[in-house]
Amino acid sequence: MSGFDGGRVYYSYQGQEAPREPHEHGTGLAEKELIDHFKKFIQTYQIGTTKDVSERRLYADDLYEHRTQLHVDLKDVRAASHRLADELEERPAEVLPMFEEAAYQVLQDMVAADEEGKPVEVQDVQVLLYSSIPLAQSQTMSIRDLESSRVSKLVLLTGIITAASKPRHKATYLTVQCKTCRGTKRVSCKPGLGGAFMPSYCDMADRRAPGAAGSEGCGQNPFVVLPEGSSFVDQQTLKPQEKPEDVPTGELPRTVMLVADRLCCNIVTPGTRVTITGIYSTYKGKAMDKGATSLQQPYIRVVSIMQEAGDAHSRFKFSKEEIQAFEQFAKQDGLHDEIFARIAPNIYGSPDIKKAIACLLFGGSRKSLPDGTNRRGDINVLLIGDPSTAKSQFLKFVSRVAPIAVYTSGKGSSAAGLTATVVQDANSREFYLEGGAMVLADNGVVCIDEFDKMRPEDRVAIHEAMEQQTISIAKAGITTMLKSRTSVLAAANPPSGRYDDLKTAQENIDLQSTILSRFDLIFIVKDVREHDIAIARQVLDNHRLGGAIKARRQGAGAGNSGGASDAGVGGQEAQDVEFLKRYIHYCRSQCSPRVNEDAAKRLAAFYVEIRNEARAQANATDSDSPPVPITVRQLEAVVRIAESLAKMSLQPVATLEHVNIAIELFTKSTMDAVKSGLTQTELGGEQQLGHVRRLEERIKRRLHIGAYMTTRRLLDEMVALGEPESLVLRVLLTMAAAGDVNLTRERTMVHRLR
Repeated sequence: MSGFDGGRVYYSYQGQEAPREPHEHGTGLAEKELIDHFKKFIQTYQIGTTKDVSERRLYADDLYEHRTQLHVDLKDVRAASHRLADELEERPAEVLPMFEEAAYQVLQDMVAADEEGKPVEVQDVQVLLYSSIPLAQSQTMSIRDLESSRVSKLVLLTGIITAASKPRHKATYLTVQCKTCRGTKRVSCKPGLGGAFMPSYCDMADRRAPGAAGSEGCGQNPFVVLPEGSSFVDQQTLKPQEKPEDVPTGELPRTVMLVADRLCCNIVTPGTRVTITGIYSTYKGKAMDKGATSLQQPYIRVVSIMQEAGDAHSRFKFSKEEIQAFEQFAKQDGLHDEIFARIAPNIYGSPDIKKAIACLLFGGSRKSLPDGTNRRGDINVLLIGDPSTAKSQFLKFVSRVAPIAVYTSGKGSSAAGLTATVVQDANSREFYLEGGAMVLADNGVVCIDEFDKMRPEDRVAIHEAMEQQTISIAKAGITTMLKSRTSVLAAANPPSGRYDDLKTAQENIDLQSTILSRFDLIFIVKDVREHDIAIARQVLDNHRLGGAIKARRQGAGAGNSGGASDAGVGGQEAQDVEFLKRYIHYCRSQCSPRVNEDAAKRLAAFYVEIRNEARAQANATDSDSPPVPITVRQLEAVVRIAESLAKMSLQPVATLEHVNIAIELFTKSTMDAVKSGLTQTELGGEQQLGHVRRLEERIKRRLHIGAYMTTRRLLDEMVALGEPESLVLRVLLTMAAAGDVNLTRERTMVHRLR
């Protein structure tokens, strides 16, 4: 990424070269004339569209307020003069320095007028160009669209910063001294990434008196740089990447090198979504042959960087009519049911999962406590269960409808790919940070499929990102912290591939309790047979009609999920998805609800209740804790769900009604997962415990230590002795969990261990 300047002195063009002789350009505007036009624009153009003239501001007022910078919208320049806008877009490297010179002169005149004749010292002004609309000469908004025809012209790009080097000091002017005659001169550096070429011979000796030092000639290459007499600015190299939602399927994300200087330096970190205005330039890379001067590497000289702060993404701009439509939509009766019905309509049933996904998309409210700590508002959801139950289709839908989303697979993801890594540049040997999926999806959603296929050490790496929403890095002398304010939607299968009701919850959910406690909602998804006909019709409609009709909205209970072919979206469904995406963004950016007093009391009582249930469950299974630990995190999870329900209707307060819906959803998901699987009570309780123990002894006598037997044969023999087959299976599973027997090959063989 960097390394283009290693070992030599380079310069970043600042528009501070020695004055050139005025000359005519192709447009007929001389240099002095351009400066006069820019001065007139700064002094007379009014910012704002309000009818009240007194509320409008001049660009000169902003310049006087900030002194060292001036933010200028190209739309205003074009409104004032098409010719000036065309000059800036077509020849920015030549015209932008004149704009900065005009701003400097205007500021100098304004300060001199205020100081009433006192000596005036004004710093250089940097003009930061941006455009609230696409450029007139090009609609380029993606790195993928950069073409050779845009070289040396102004471009407008969007992307995500994935890597940032440490700032360096670049020379604008160099003061050099002759080693022989001690004469000094000032060398103006060239634009772009071109080097400052030193004179090979000293021409100052010719002006000295005969006999003086250096009068006979100073020799070849006599100059050395005097840093104390040179001018420098800060400069930084950045690496932006295309946004995940802009990358075509099957393509790698494109990147380009940025060179930011002065006020644009050191203001963004990896993971920041930015809109970049810059000059598309080229330079000769080190890796190229010396003779291949015609082959150039592209880079962008940054003119301005606009950050997308918080949830206010620049890609979403709402009109007054659209905001009124959102407000009216939020006030309708049955709003929650309407939003739930728009979640994955091509998937039959699964109403509780759709409610959870809706809550995940809207999210709760982030809190900043007085002690400086933060509480996350993003909701994490885990789907675990049988294959072909539309888990991956839910993830695909969320990745399409969420304003910011990154989709990844657990098998193909590493800890560094999900969080962040430290990379060493091959040329400069400099270390820099590269953000992973959870950094790129800041303020969005990360969808992780095949979550159970991840290595345990990779899952541990996202613990901090899921709860604290930060990623701490301490490698290669780099100690920093990145933001990862993301929701996680994960899908996993049990270890055996299918969910087995005859196994304990710990055996079916083969994940550590540390990662499970960070999920707000955990759903056990089973492939049941009650709705086979309805699921088959839904799948066939999707294949036959290609998603051109709106899927039927179901009100079935939990556990009736079925696979669906998300082949495509028709006209009405595409409109619903786009409306939902924009409505989600509007709610997230405009509403931050809190629970009221009555809701808080209900939540406290519910927390005590579920803690008691978890303790009873642990006693029933003779274990220290349930598979999903019930802690304060689960209480906060219910709070976030209630806040998300209030946010859907743009209400500032989460009421008791919202809390009751959240408690019901939490009970049907996480609490059912806690109670799932085989328990000691299901084995018969205290009354039949003696019968179970006698059956264990009978099995041990029949199966000698070290002996093998097929499960079917053992079941037939026990049934012949009058034992229920279901009870024999459960006792075998209990013995396997205790280590008395070993079930191999999907329970086809039984091996007595002791």
